[in-house]
Amino acid sequence: MQEYLDTNRANWDDRASMHAARNGTGYLVQRYIDDPDLLSDVVRFDLPRLGDIQGLRTAHLQCHIGTDTLSLARLGARVTGLDFSSVAVAEARALVAETGDDVVFVESDVYSADEVLVGGSFDLVYTGIGALCWLPSVTRWAGVVAKLLAPGGRLHIREGHPLLFTLDERLDDDLHPRFPYFEQAEPLVWDQDSSYVETDRPLTATKTYEWNHGIGEVVTALLDAGLVLTTLVEHDSVPWEALPGQMVERSGGEWALGARAGVAPLTYTIQAVKPLV
Repeated sequence: MQEYLDTNRANWDDRASMHAARNGTGYLVQRYIDDPDLLSDVVRFDLPRLGDIQGLRTAHLQCHIGTDTLSLARLGARVTGLDFSSVAVAEARALVAETGDDVVFVESDVYSADEVLVGGSFDLVYTGIGALCWLPSVTRWAGVVAKLLAPGGRLHIREGHPLLFTLDERLDDDLHPRFPYFEQAEPLVWDQDSSYVETDRPLTATKTYEWNHGIGEVVTALLDAGLVLTTLVEHDSVPWEALPGQMVERSGGEWALGARAGVAPLTYTIQAVKPLV
């Protein structure tokens, strides 16, 4: 398991340095410096379900370079971002130093989050899209979320739909399920030199290990951790071109199926609350 973690960390170290570029590639981070009111497309999509988060003590797990994290802060939350990549954390700190947003960033594997953050102290645990596929056990993740939340606190996660992750993106003539829907002990192994956004060079740390987690597995893990499910919504769009050649771009950085519109969910949102007693 340590090999999987180390390999994925090297990949995300490499991505972080490119995603944080100030040259108009990657996450286009210069926009957040130039416009102090700008919110990321990901957080803007989440707003109708997030609601008012003014003053909420918030932990953003797997925060990467911090564009969603600072967006939560701009909505009034008191945010701590956590990521296992030292490069991502350094880039996130450098970004908020330029933007002036009040965010704390901590370097840690998500499974150790309750050891480096104060357990039971967060009103909101936020996990952005594209996070769970890097974790071998969704049950362990749910346990960490439950430990971090204060009584009455809630989890908010929007994630790529496990059905989407079964599809082979290399085949563009139709939807081709090829990969496991359910969590497997052994990960899928990928080796590719491109990222999901435009970058100014290829990746050098190209190998990754990923796991899928079925909707039922995610929901059950949260229930078993003692949380109460309050929201489960499936969406017909995803914030990257997940299936090249088969998607149409919408406003707000979202992509939906073209010819196969409505055939499959592409993302989902879950919210769950930790009971008061």
